[in-house]
Amino acid sequence: MSGGRSPKRKGDAGEVEFCKLYGGRRTFWQPGRAKTPDTVDVPYLGKGEIKRRGRGFQSLYNWLAENDFLAMRADRKEWLVCMKMDDLKLILGEMDELKGVQNDHI
Repeated sequence: MSGGRSPKRKGDAGEVEFCKLYGGRRTFWQPGRAKTPDTVDVPYLGKGEIKRRGRGFQSLYNWLAENDFLAMRADRKEWLVCMKMDDLKLILGEMDELKGVQNDHI
């Protein structure tokens, strides 16, 4: 995708949408510092980038249609895991519940 205002707006809109849905906070490049991409900070997940593509991720969606997660690795690289965000939210919610149970017994 070439640069310009439209891709920037699409990226900004994706960051805003994701942060509203999942409680994240946007971070921005600061003048005087090394140029870095805009990122979002999301509780439990950490720092990440938001990417949107018209049809660029179609294979991922196809693989996830019948599965709970997708694990992938390029040669000599670390494993990556991709899953639907709603499934991840369920896992994180269960972790919160377990923490509460453990804290009750302390």
